[in-house]
Amino acid sequence: MRVEGAVAGFRGRPPIFAPVEAGSLDQLTLELLQNSIIGAFSFIPELPPAELAFFAEQMMVWFTSSPERRFGQWEYVTWEQIMHANGKSRAYQDYLVNALTRITVAAKPHLSSARTIGTIGEALVLAATGLIPQFSGGVDRVLNRPTNEAWIDPWVDYLGGRGVRFVLGQRATTLRLRDGVIGSATVVDSRGVASTVTADWFVCAIPVERAVDLLGDEIIDADPRLAGMRELQTDWMVGIQYYLTSATEIPEGHIAALGTPWALTALRQAPMWVGDFAARYSDGSVRECLSVDISDWDSPGILYGRSAKQCTATEVAAEVWAQLSEWLNTGTDWLRREDIHSWHIDPGITWSGGTTRNATPLLVNTVGSYDHRPDAHCAIPNLFFGGDHVRSHIDLATMESANESGRAAANAILDAADNPAARATIFPLVALPIFEPAKRIDADRFRAGLPHLLEG
Repeated sequence: MRVEGAVAGFRGRPPIFAPVEAGSLDQLTLELLQNSIIGAFSFIPELPPAELAFFAEQMMVWFTSSPERRFGQWEYVTWEQIMHANGKSRAYQDYLVNALTRITVAAKPHLSSARTIGTIGEALVLAATGLIPQFSGGVDRVLNRPTNEAWIDPWVDYLGGRGVRFVLGQRATTLRLRDGVIGSATVVDSRGVASTVTADWFVCAIPVERAVDLLGDEIIDADPRLAGMRELQTDWMVGIQYYLTSATEIPEGHIAALGTPWALTALRQAPMWVGDFAARYSDGSVRECLSVDISDWDSPGILYGRSAKQCTATEVAAEVWAQLSEWLNTGTDWLRREDIHSWHIDPGITWSGGTTRNATPLLVNTVGSYDHRPDAHCAIPNLFFGGDHVRSHIDLATMESANESGRAAANAILDAADNPAARATIFPLVALPIFEPAKRIDADRFRAGLPHLLEG
């Protein structure tokens, strides 16, 4: 489903509903893009106009940076540095530098690669123009049903129909090398019973923090590049769902509570899903589901003065609601505590012995991390990788990047097998011709050791 607007919440100020697409553009030029960025963020309170203009100028630095500079310089510079946050206003730092990265994918601007944040920022800006055919579906799209119902279950059914056999309750513990290739894998079931799996091809399509446990010294010796995966970092971006007895009046669209200590974003799911929500997904008493992502689990909250990791499940639920209310209820009555029927925290979060654990952290793109990420195929002929930690055009830890890595792994297997079947399509991000002259100039300057022309 295409989403055409978003809600921006600020502490102590009425929230704002803003369009997510720049519908007034009829052509693409650097000047128009720069002005559209200024217009898109002009609603931010207490942001000096000169600093907003500077932010737009820095985005133009990115748009006109050559691939050589993007990978040779910006990969090793933080987003905070490329945006020259030091010395800028609190609004500039909190909203344009911090909030925009935190709500994107739990990225910390003082650690995140400027190349990664710039890449996704460019894609979002271009999609918002409505002028790029490859982005004709809009900049903001959500599933029109629960994820399992809309995507996972149909895909599992399709694969099952193609002869794929899913073996549940098994955990891979070891990959064994034999004669330079992976000869077998050891898996352990829920009872602790181990068994051996042999195959011609092995695809390691598990999260990076799990994958590194399979890469023993023998495998690293066979492909030393894989040792870099141990250097990749993860963070937490999981959340909570509130089930409400009344439909909230929050406008439809993504909700960004900008500047919240826990970097909260949310979405009303009932209006997005087809059918009668109350009849289909509840006993009739629940009419709304407000789904909230918590992107900062380490900063103290406003209710208990503790981080999300230091709170109990009940305290997390109370703290998130308090922050959302503080940021969205000025001049509105959108969130009412009496409407809460129940809540549900991501089951990957568990509490035991005073420690909070997360079974599903996600990759964060720290400076220089691209050097440590694997390709879909490594030096071991029959070992392939899939997952959002694999190098991709999307680059971020998203379903889209994981999908791209799966396509790349499938193609690599076909190549290795000399199979003539059609390859899966890979979709590079758009590179507009209008930027090419500036990029060529920048490539020459980078090779000469000179800064970007707009940074000089």
